[in-house]
Amino acid sequence: FSTDVKEHQNDNYTLIGDAEHNQLGKFDKPLPCCGCGIGWFSLLLGFVFPFMWYYATILYFGNYYHKDPRERAGLAANAIAALLFTIAVLITVAVILCS
Repeated sequence: FSTDVKEHQNDNYTLIGDAEHNQLGKFDKPLPCCGCGIGWFSLLLGFVFPFMWYYATILYFGNYYHKDPRERAGLAANAIAALLFTIAVLITVAVILCS
């Protein structure tokens, strides 16, 4: 690697990479949906439209997070929210039908 000032004046910069983490710069760009990612955005939107939780759950089980591992936590939270919502709906329907 060169630290020569003359090369830097000519805009000949050398990209310094990490030998152990070759994909380090791959995730420098911000996540979509206001920077919080599809998973967390779907979780918040799911409180208004619960079917968003199911959409994000399909993305989670479809391994969408392999494109960007930062999405994994948000998509997993949607899977849990969809499960809890389904259980709540089933209990509600059972109570209404048995009354």
